[in-house]
Amino acid sequence: MTEQLERDSMEVDVVIVGAGPSGLAAACRLMQQANEAEQELTVCVVEKGSEVGAHILSGAVFEPRALDELFPDWAERGAPLTTPAVRDELYLLKDADKAQKLPNALVPKTMHNTGDGTTRYVISAGNLCRWLAEQAEELGVEIFPGFAAQEAIVEDEVVKGIVVGDMGVGADGQPKDGYMPGMELRARYTLFAEGARGHIGKQLIERYQLDAGKDPQHYGIGLKELWDVPAEQHEPGLVLHGSGWPLDKHTHGGWFLYHAENQQVVVGLIMDLAYQNPWISPFDEFQRMKHHPVLKPYLEGGSRVAYGARAIAKGGLNCLPKMTFPGGLLIGCDAGTLNFAKIKGLHTAMKSGMVAAESVFEAIAAADEDDTGGAELTAFEQRWQASWAYKELEASASFGPAIHKYGTVGGGAFNFLDQLTGGKLPRVHDTTPDHARLKPAAECEKIEYPRPDGKISFDKASSVFMSNTNHEEDQPTHLKLTDPELPIRDNLPEYDEPAQRYCPAGVYEVVEGDDGQPQFRINFQNCVHCKTCDIKDPAQNITWVAPEGGGGPNYPNM
Repeated sequence: MTEQLERDSMEVDVVIVGAGPSGLAAACRLMQQANEAEQELTVCVVEKGSEVGAHILSGAVFEPRALDELFPDWAERGAPLTTPAVRDELYLLKDADKAQKLPNALVPKTMHNTGDGTTRYVISAGNLCRWLAEQAEELGVEIFPGFAAQEAIVEDEVVKGIVVGDMGVGADGQPKDGYMPGMELRARYTLFAEGARGHIGKQLIERYQLDAGKDPQHYGIGLKELWDVPAEQHEPGLVLHGSGWPLDKHTHGGWFLYHAENQQVVVGLIMDLAYQNPWISPFDEFQRMKHHPVLKPYLEGGSRVAYGARAIAKGGLNCLPKMTFPGGLLIGCDAGTLNFAKIKGLHTAMKSGMVAAESVFEAIAAADEDDTGGAELTAFEQRWQASWAYKELEASASFGPAIHKYGTVGGGAFNFLDQLTGGKLPRVHDTTPDHARLKPAAECEKIEYPRPDGKISFDKASSVFMSNTNHEEDQPTHLKLTDPELPIRDNLPEYDEPAQRYCPAGVYEVVEGDDGQPQFRINFQNCVHCKTCDIKDPAQNITWVAPEGGGGPNYPNM
């Protein structure tokens, strides 16, 4: 019914979907070029979060190379980079009590954050994006938070813009009081910067076969908490990384603990979604990990002030799709530009947006007045491959696949030698999608996780509360099941329905129905927009789409 109503339409030169690092860097660079050339240009950024930064979650130790290029005077402009990384420590956790600190000489050089002449910073990625949005608006960019792009406008196989999702639709699909149909934003070029597993990006990759000849994208789930800690436990700029316990040898990942400003510590776990055991709960692995003697002393006596989770596109160069299509580009983590060898993606995402902006502006500046755009930006590929960001991905193309193939220790040794020889070892590939890795529950050891103590470890319900997640309850669920019967019919007997455990927010439950039979319940109001379900469901039966604009987490300072 709602699609039959006439939509308002607005025409601009460039629409950017997502106010993350890549989208905002692209917006800033576009307007910088337009202002320098004294050329009129309309650039619009839509952001599904209630405000810029509300959905941004990253570690993060930030390498400012792209920012140095975009705003050389970023310090004078007040960029929120105030805590330089001053000391690195890397640990292998052997069990619940023991750990081995690795000497710097054995740490792959990409993992070093100090001692190489480059100053890196412990930052809030959300606050960086808030600052970038301010710079973009000063340059003349229009930013619309609370507007969720729902689909691409495609005409004659050319992307012509986006449709913003309707507001005020009830759970029954019918308009409520105050209903507003979504607007069409039409553009000469559209840049998709939705982050990892962007739902429109996913559709475009399939429609234009952008991943032809590429390895399937690989993902991790990143879980993060922000803590206020006592002054005596806080060392601004201390950066800790580690791997090993509590993950088993078939489950890869690593943890981080960064000392930020204002007596705050960020702690998190990144776990590969290529894991095999369906009994695994990434959330509970993270909670018990914090009790290890290497981490616990930094948190004890402190208080947790925020929680969040997000999927990470970590496949690297082998999985990077073609980023251009008629009428637009995929940039940042929507394409998968993160350099997992560095555990960093903000700088490469920003650079991809800047390269995209230069390609778009060149095409618009060279076009006739009546040119409506839509040509494929073929110049982008050459520019992108000549960039330092692409060369970073090229140098670390085997990093993730080697860990998948040889394990955390073996893969680490391979990557150490690969970096030592300047990338001369044969390229490693992983062609098995993450969702296809799960083994039947009967073949795997069931895991009994310890109860949270409410001081260091916590449950999902209190954690979701700390994410400030909110969705209007009377709206259609944004978690779509292709076959509603499949979770109970197939996934429950085969895998004990792993959605109960891989979701870090308690969205999915198997409950007893009125007839005494199991039922699959979706608590979409809890969703923190991590996209793990879209990635890990073994039958690929769950599709994540954007809910009504403004819904989801509201991360402060993450």
